[in-house]
Amino acid sequence: MDPVRNPYAPGAGQRPPELAGRGRELDVFDIVLERIARGRPERSLMLTGLRGVGKTVLLNTLRSQAINRLWGSGKIEARPDQSLRRPVAAALHMAVRELAPRHRAPDRIDAFLGVLKAFAQRSNPTGRAGAAKLRDRWQPGIDVPAASGRADSGDIEIDLVELFSDAAAVASDVGTGIAIFIDEMQDLGPEDVSALCAACHELSQLGAPLIVVGAGLPHLPAVLSAAKSYSERLFRYQRIDRLDRIAADRALCAPAEREEVEYEQKALDLLYEKSGGYPYFVQAYGKATWDHAPRSPITAADVRVAAPEAEAELAVGFFGSRFERATPAEREYMRAMAMMSAVEGESGAVVRDDMDAAVPTAEIARALGRKPASLSPARDALIKKGLIYSGERGTVAFTVPHFGRYLRTQPA
Repeated sequence: MDPVRNPYAPGAGQRPPELAGRGRELDVFDIVLERIARGRPERSLMLTGLRGVGKTVLLNTLRSQAINRLWGSGKIEARPDQSLRRPVAAALHMAVRELAPRHRAPDRIDAFLGVLKAFAQRSNPTGRAGAAKLRDRWQPGIDVPAASGRADSGDIEIDLVELFSDAAAVASDVGTGIAIFIDEMQDLGPEDVSALCAACHELSQLGAPLIVVGAGLPHLPAVLSAAKSYSERLFRYQRIDRLDRIAADRALCAPAEREEVEYEQKALDLLYEKSGGYPYFVQAYGKATWDHAPRSPITAADVRVAAPEAEAELAVGFFGSRFERATPAEREYMRAMAMMSAVEGESGAVVRDDMDAAVPTAEIARALGRKPASLSPARDALIKKGLIYSGERGTVAFTVPHFGRYLRTQPA
């Protein structure tokens, strides 16, 4: 079939042609936005899930919903080596610029921008060493002078509470709200997480029209809870998981039907078996199958012919790039995890593969013949690199679906 007409999009954060299986999350966010618009109290929202389940795509879609309701919005991607101060300042700057044309008092906007500039500049380097690092200085393009005495104490928790409160007041003036979207939220530093929780707590008590929508790996709730004990009640958590069979079929069939192409049932059966229902894999196998299928309807034989190409692409771009980031000691640790997730039959073949299940760290140590304490550096480094996570004390799991299966194919 014509590869130019191939509708599937296996890209990082790239919206698929059919956003199947996420209707509930979209409906919930619509309710949140409407409740806040009516002055009702609401909690900020946290999306959690493994890599490849479409958290970033969903985050972008939720942002579009906010924009369609004329909310101010900004989005950032957290990085473990970067303070929250400048990125959140840039996001709020964008959000307020969207609201400014509808505000009747330009002086109020200028006053907020002065506070925003003071907040952001607290992260700028000072002294001779700082003067040499001009590329590290944030240049917000704000013409008004920096304010003094508001959101500029240098304590990120105090400053963020004040900044968010002022931003919410600007949104309230125009009868709308502000939504800040944060991807990879588990990578925020402890101080920044604590400050964000404190700011959201203050806003929820005031009923202010500003919310944070975060997305992160499955251990994000534990990261938030470690910062503030009340975070368990502060946020609305939504687990983003693999697609069920109906949604996965729709993700494949709906875009194909728009191109007047059909699938045989056995082809859909095999595609679901190969992809496991993970949205990224659904797109990857769908794209490869389309390119290899000679005609419609697409058959199971077409899927079998195309599967090796999809798997080779995943091995390089999705799995391999992550595997290469690990040191030899870290790879040994992950291989032990992978072997423990497979259950072999009498013939030695794998009969059950709990590749995404959590594995006790004590059992990993036993499998490697090492003391648990000696493996802590490798485990901690893998968590920091985002390759594994600890959802419960004493256990670890891969952040990437099917990673265990991939590791078992790699030479030691």
